Amino acid sequence: MKNLLATYPRSFRRTLIRNRIVRSLLILFIAWNLVELHLILRRISETDIIYREQPRRHERIYIAMVNWNNEFILRSHLSKAITELSWKLGPENVYISIYESGSYDNTKGALVDLDAELDRLNVPRNITMSSITHADEIAAPPEGEGWVITPRGKKELRRIPYLSRVRNYSLEPLHELAKQGIHFDKILFLNDVVFTSNDVFELLDTNDGDYAAACSLDFSKPPYYYDTFALRDAHGHEAVMPTWPFFREFSSHYAMKNLLPVPVKSCWNGMVAMPAAPFLANPPLRFRGIPDSLASSHLEASECCLIHADNPLSTQHGVYLNPLVRVGYNTAAYDTSLDDVSWLRR
Repeated sequence: MKNLLATYPRSFRRTLIRNRIVRSLLILFIAWNLVELHLILRRISETDIIYREQPRRHERIYIAMVNWNNEFILRSHLSKAITELSWKLGPENVYISIYESGSYDNTKGALVDLDAELDRLNVPRNITMSSITHADEIAAPPEGEGWVITPRGKKELRRIPYLSRVRNYSLEPLHELAKQGIHFDKILFLNDVVFTSNDVFELLDTNDGDYAAACSLDFSKPPYYYDTFALRDAHGHEAVMPTWPFFREFSSHYAMKNLLPVPVKSCWNGMVAMPAAPFLANPPLRFRGIPDSLASSHLEASECCLIHADNPLSTQHGVYLNPLVRVGYNTAAYDTSLDDVSWLRR
């Protein structure tokens, strides 16, 4: 073969050698990816969550949720999941605060049914249902903060300050209860997602319970993760890809590939646990948007990012995404996220 190659021009020989090197590197790359996938799948099977009837540590949990046009998910899954979670935590260890923000569907009716079920279990709660719709908010005279002049030349309501305000409404009972000497260890923020009690227990146990915030990983159309607005890696960068392993920053990338708590700058992703103390400090931690003056320059930031930047515990205790806790915005997405291969598919 060496003598045969010698009969070809030097440029052609170089091309052949270069092509062989490229093919060899490609084969090595494919082989490594197959080995890595095998190791990851084995790691997943070894770290399958053991079903637990109760959380590992005794904590009192304040559950906060905002609902808007969520009748279907409430009736199909969410109300039952919240009821079951309340029963497993124990009514004496939980308080549920729900703020409904003027839905167009029959979310209010679904919440009335949930309220009756929680009452049957003697679960302490506050469910506030607003008669003011989002359309009413938009049509109101533009006064105070949260309004901006848009390129259309109109003064319009900003979405983030509005969302911040309703999230803060869900925290108002926390302050009233504290005045009565009733305190909680953690706040569990819930979106309109499909989850189980075991998902919550695993989330609460993230990093052995030591965190400023612990988030699930959320899916609407797996394998693409959903909350691209709030999730940022350990250096504050957005995900480099919408599918696993998501991150480019080394510590976030490594933790995700090893199914460890993933250090991030911010996250929300459907379900979040945070210590309650900062929300009762003086001044209290609150959801907010950036100033209107910045928004006027076409800048925006998620209230779910800013809450971590403002939280004094973030630097010391860290913010983590838990890849073992995967939730879905519908039953099909949730079921797919539980499949070891489907959520890893690129």
